Amino acid sequence: MSGRRVELENAYILHHRPFRDSSQIIDVFSIDHGKLSLVARGSRAGKSRLKGILRPFQLLRLSWSARTDLGTLTGAELVGPPRLLSGDTLLSAYYLNELLLHFLHRFDAQPEIFRLYQETLEQLSAAADPAPALRRFEIKLLWLLGYALDLEQDAVSGTPVADDVTYEYRVEQGPVPAHPSSTGALLTGRQLRSVAAGAFDDADTLKAAGRLLRYVIHHHLGGRELKSRKVLIELRRDRMRGPAESAGEVPARDPDGG
Repeated sequence: MSGRRVELENAYILHHRPFRDSSQIIDVFSIDHGKLSLVARGSRAGKSRLKGILRPFQLLRLSWSARTDLGTLTGAELVGPPRLLSGDTLLSAYYLNELLLHFLHRFDAQPEIFRLYQETLEQLSAAADPAPALRRFEIKLLWLLGYALDLEQDAVSGTPVADDVTYEYRVEQGPVPAHPSSTGALLTGRQLRSVAAGAFDDADTLKAAGRLLRYVIHHHLGGRELKSRKVLIELRRDRMRGPAESAGEVPARDPDGG
């Protein structure tokens, strides 16, 4: 790491936090150097030209130098017009960032994941409902990380899942026939096949995928809660409440269908 200098590398900002009086530390995802942290000196100052450049979800070309694990930003350029996100789409994009912050290792280049992230941001920008794009991102991210879902084969018998049988998905095994004490993600064989096929235009499949992926990701994160997902779920739950629910008379539904 000693003496490394990098010039104009494509990167995204995943997170930022204040540092000293007018600087910040930015966690970035770069195409050739993976996830790393940089000090952006003076970037919070009122007249800093970086204030309009260092924004999340925007493709940037960053330059930096590093003698330790914490580098120093030396240049930044916008690539293309700013990406405008709002509402559920904005929260969904923060969810992508949080997943990458937790799953990626420092200085581990992941160009396929970089391209997946880039494509998903583009899909979110044009989507009325961000959920299908999120489910596709989660499934492919898990596959690229070596955690691919096995959805079409009964882990006990080795035979294809049966459409009308309910299965419990076990992360280390796959689908196993459910029993009354099953506590994991429960899906029918038909739902498992539909999720495997990416048939997210179907509302039932989309909800089933949400339950399944929430369970699997929770397992791989060691039970850590994702703040962005919690905010998104609460926001959708509030929207789905009727007048009686708002008064506390009727429990709200989980937007993932779990």
